[in-house]
Amino acid sequence: MRVRIDGGTLLEPILNKRYQASVLMDDQTGLILSVGTDLPEADYVIALNGELLLPGLVDLHVHLREPGFEAKETIATGAAAAAAGGFTQVACMPNTNPPLDSPQLLEWVVKASEDVGLTRVRPIACITMGQAGEVLTDFAALQAAGAVALSDDGKGVQHGGRMREAFERAAAVGLPIAIHAEDETISGAGVLHSSAARRLGLTDIPPEAESAMIARDILLAEQTGAHLHVCHVSVESAVSLVRWAKSRGVRISAEVTPHHLLLTEAVIDRDDAVFKVNPPLRTEADRLACIEGFLDGTLDVLATDHAPHTAAEKSQGVAAAPFGMVGLETAFALMYTHFVATGRMTLSDLVHRASTAPTSLFQLNGGVIVPGAPADLTVIDEKTERLVTPDEFASKGRNTPFAGWRLVGWPVLTVCAGKVVYQRQPTVGGNNA
Repeated sequence: MRVRIDGGTLLEPILNKRYQASVLMDDQTGLILSVGTDLPEADYVIALNGELLLPGLVDLHVHLREPGFEAKETIATGAAAAAAGGFTQVACMPNTNPPLDSPQLLEWVVKASEDVGLTRVRPIACITMGQAGEVLTDFAALQAAGAVALSDDGKGVQHGGRMREAFERAAAVGLPIAIHAEDETISGAGVLHSSAARRLGLTDIPPEAESAMIARDILLAEQTGAHLHVCHVSVESAVSLVRWAKSRGVRISAEVTPHHLLLTEAVIDRDDAVFKVNPPLRTEADRLACIEGFLDGTLDVLATDHAPHTAAEKSQGVAAAPFGMVGLETAFALMYTHFVATGRMTLSDLVHRASTAPTSLFQLNGGVIVPGAPADLTVIDEKTERLVTPDEFASKGRNTPFAGWRLVGWPVLTVCAGKVVYQRQPTVGGNNA
């Protein structure tokens, strides 16, 4: 069936100029057929009223929890949350139970996500068997099964020699290695940044735990020629290290989350695990350094580190509760409200960091609205202000520190492979042509 979207406002990314155009797509091939005015007839027409029509958003760092932790999230609920947040592709981390360390498990994830039929789920496979940091997985076999990157996320590979070998093998097959940068000999049993930890009488996670591992892996990536992708940068020294590595020509990319751009450890004034995340919320100086790095391109992409947990788990208090926040359904609106609407960055830059750049870094299709590209599209309402209301989330997780925030720039329609996978009524309408 041919579907046409009329009345949308598209973006010319280089000049940051807006223009009116229609998009014609085929829900069988999942491709865009044409873009412009006076397009051919369609079987179904979606009528917009000037809302932004953007390429589908892409998140390189989410936790879908399945298999093994279905009480927290499933592929189905995580994909629904992604669609509600405007994401048409997400890369899921392998810290499931069992971890995604075999081709069979990756194939199962791919098949399960295809059966759900919402967003495109791109699995990230383990660097080591069982995330134990010892025996390397079969990188080539995992790549053939659908892996778009390698990571032991949730854990850093502590053994430097093992990590050097991992970079060598990853370079040979052309897969990025995405690191959770944490030297556990420094972080120990820490749970919060230093100041917040002192206030609550808990053990801290020093910033050096993050930066020390990034420094090690920059040198290893430089020596081996591998692609190092640094997850969830949170401290000034880490931003500086990534900037230094880029100046040396190291093949490195890095991501930053909305919560590290918008929050600091100063918000933690009570024993509430909704604020517990790893790496932890840092200082105002660190937040400003992350913003500077994001705006100047040192930190290449926006990623959510969507990490759902049950209410019971998060109610245990900071010391005992698991790390993590949900983020898929609020990420774009948070960034639009606090960066685009305030003039701190252009809409083109945000779309590049949340769509075009992620697809390029992990060699995915998408990130553009042109004939022949995947029909992955996101419609954004720039005007309607809404509260962040966790009870309305499609995700099973409700663990967000942004509850009650007033935001604009919400996704109201998401199209993946030419099919509508999310629609917020009654903002947009459709009819049979």
